[in-house]
Amino acid sequence: MFSVIIPTFNNLEYLKLCLNSLKKNSNFDHEILVFINDGSDGTLEFVKENKVKFLHSIKNLGLCYAVNRCAEIAKQKYIVYAHDDMYFCPGWDLEFLNEIRKHKHNKDFFLSGTMIQPFESFINLDCGKSIQDFNEQKLLNNFSSIKFNDFQGTTWAPSLIPVKTWKKVNGFSEEYTYGLGSDPDFNMKLWQIGTRLFKGLGNCRVYHFGSLSLRKKVWNDGHKIFLLKWRISIKFFRKYYMRADTIFDGELTSPNKNFIFFLDLIKCQLKYYYLKIIKFGSK
Repeated sequence: MFSVIIPTFNNLEYLKLCLNSLKKNSNFDHEILVFINDGSDGTLEFVKENKVKFLHSIKNLGLCYAVNRCAEIAKQKYIVYAHDDMYFCPGWDLEFLNEIRKHKHNKDFFLSGTMIQPFESFINLDCGKSIQDFNEQKLLNNFSSIKFNDFQGTTWAPSLIPVKTWKKVNGFSEEYTYGLGSDPDFNMKLWQIGTRLFKGLGNCRVYHFGSLSLRKKVWNDGHKIFLLKWRISIKFFRKYYMRADTIFDGELTSPNKNFIFFLDLIKCQLKYYYLKIIKFGSK
């Protein structure tokens, strides 16, 4: 049905939980593609023993590289990008499929699920802040009873995109390396080719432990990279173009260019020139 891409960096116990949730809670058979960075914690042996399809690097090449390489070998029409510290809740794939059927004539679109997290976020439900205290039964008993709207302008994982659309923009931009800023950058590239359907599905749910997957103590400054590349900030893009996290009301249109829009745009330009000229020189 889908090609589910999961990059991982020595996070074996979370990866096991993620893969087990896909096996238990999926309605359909999916192609699972794991990219292993390092894998010296036993991840490499685990995927081999369990016949999980994988790619491997002996060093951490970053999230963007990992996802792109898996996407190149994906055999299904749709890619689902996920983190290894996500637990897929029952019905996740059926929600995606039902939404795809609504937009089968829409050539380019971006869908995401909704994260349940043990802190203030989209859906706040504490079922454990780590795998050691994860309460799976509490999650299964409660996840579907919490109301949450479909939302606009999503950039979040788990995300689903047609492979043909992924290829149009060449996937993730690898200058973001370890992932920070790569999601809004990807959506900006989709915007540039005319994509206007960016929809978060309130009933497609995963439990997310939170930033435990690939980055760990290695970070890239995604906000600076984005600003230098697009001359606007991630915050500006999400607010005015994506209308991020508002209730979904249809395909996006061009932003309303009022006084506040231009005031915030000027602020972005000032930050851009500060970074470009003062901090990094005129290169």
